[in-house]
Amino acid sequence: MNGKTGWGDWWPSALVPAPEESGAPPLLEPDEPPPFEIVNPTGQANALLICDHASNRLPRRLGRLGLTDDQLQQHIAWDPGAAAVARGLSARLDVPLILGGYSRLAIDLNRPLASPELIAAESAGVRIPGNQGLSAAERNARLAALFLPYHQAIAELLDAHPNPELRLISLHSFTPWLAGQLRPWSVGLAYGRDPRLAQQLRPLLAQQADLLVGDNQPYGIEDSYDFTLPTHGEGRGIPHVMIEIRQDGLQTQAQIARWVERLACIC
Repeated sequence: MNGKTGWGDWWPSALVPAPEESGAPPLLEPDEPPPFEIVNPTGQANALLICDHASNRLPRRLGRLGLTDDQLQQHIAWDPGAAAVARGLSARLDVPLILGGYSRLAIDLNRPLASPELIAAESAGVRIPGNQGLSAAERNARLAALFLPYHQAIAELLDAHPNPELRLISLHSFTPWLAGQLRPWSVGLAYGRDPRLAQQLRPLLAQQADLLVGDNQPYGIEDSYDFTLPTHGEGRGIPHVMIEIRQDGLQTQAQIARWVERLACIC
């Protein structure tokens, strides 16, 4: 594995100032949950699980960003079911897991810093009032409180993991329909320029007759769109894959448990 990584390695000084120079108060108040959660940090399996869009929680200072409670339950705010599968896999396989602690509407942990979707003004046709016209200080406060600590934690877990044959697995979920088009895949594997892990997993998933497995579908990994796996997987040269499960297969505890068992068996 590569050498240790510190704050200076992750803070993008060329794009934004350091947090102490941002000019905005800290985004999270002392009694709020941290920006990430680590589950089973001493797990011994040769993998690290990550779940960028695990939560639809918003920092108290942001209110509801002008959205309704119903809107904050939708896919625009998080990946429903993904965290439950990730937690189940962590326990089943003895794998360390890190989960994002706040909604992608506060800041998307899987978007490059230059992406307009890092702090989305609109998502799936829904205008996000609280994300309109942010100042540089407000943007930097979200980076400092939520984005950087999460990615710093991933880097530190990878640095500390004792197994040199490490894999990085990212869990997401996707909507059955997008822009009026049915997305027929039960599950998709995304891998960008490194297909090693996807090539191992795909034939095992495809053996299950009730599954239609997407190959870089419904999403691939793109530098302009993705941050987590290009940075922590490809950047370190370790095998990595994004597993996307269709959300209508994650609506009950029984469905979630079935996906946990399926993925545990092939992993």
